[in-house]
Amino acid sequence: MLTAAALLGAAGTAHAGPCEDGFVKKGNPVTGLRFIATTTVPGMAPDSAIGQLKGIVAAKGYDVLVAEPEGGSMLIEQPATGKARSFPIEIAATEAGGVGSVRMEAKLRGAMGVPEAAAKAEMCGILAQLKGGKAGQALAARGMGAQTAAAAPLRMSVLRFSQDLSGEANKNPAAIPLRYRNKSFTLYGPVASVDAMGDSYRVEYKLLANVLTDIVPGRSTANLAVICVLAKGQGVFALGLKPDKHVEMTGMFDSYEAGRSQIWLKDCRPAKK
Repeated sequence: MLTAAALLGAAGTAHAGPCEDGFVKKGNPVTGLRFIATTTVPGMAPDSAIGQLKGIVAAKGYDVLVAEPEGGSMLIEQPATGKARSFPIEIAATEAGGVGSVRMEAKLRGAMGVPEAAAKAEMCGILAQLKGGKAGQALAARGMGAQTAAAAPLRMSVLRFSQDLSGEANKNPAAIPLRYRNKSFTLYGPVASVDAMGDSYRVEYKLLANVLTDIVPGRSTANLAVICVLAKGQGVFALGLKPDKHVEMTGMFDSYEAGRSQIWLKDCRPAKK
């Protein structure tokens, strides 16, 4: 997988070919690097290319935000880790004269770095798996049903979680549910309140910022409340909580409510230590 530190999914050195020869690097690490890889495959329609690529990148752990085979387009992301932010990779597929073309562009955020050779090996390695004709169509049919395997919960403070998603909400709130569906987080911080919710309980975190947390370069102000709905069987845990008590819980992203400026997690449980 393409990462800010290295390309973990790239194995060995890629053999020179049309994709490697035409690989393009643009921008700079300060404002953001861009890597562009292209390939052509005879007998490959745009919908076949997108279907195949969905299966390929899902198997490698990328998040697929949107896959539109009828439009020949797809948006994937290298997922965020505890040390690196996510970044988008745009894919466009076209066809002319019975030959399919695919363009893949990775757009790294400012201050993120990836070696050009590693980016080339990863991106061209992905494109090298594309096939034309009936073989490609069969792979595309399977690929459209592929899902990225669930990763281990990402652990961070609830303040940073709110800051990160607040920044994303300022840029494009529509992407938040697509980016975080089926993702789990282990969040720690103080309790703001505990309330009954049907036959369960909801725990809202308190967002405590200070001078140091507010001056981190590139970090947004925490404007989104974070609420965890506890899983069934967590009543004893819930009734033992009180405001300002430090808590660490693991839950899965459930929803983003823009009107109320809230992020909801579901099936929350105390984190295992």
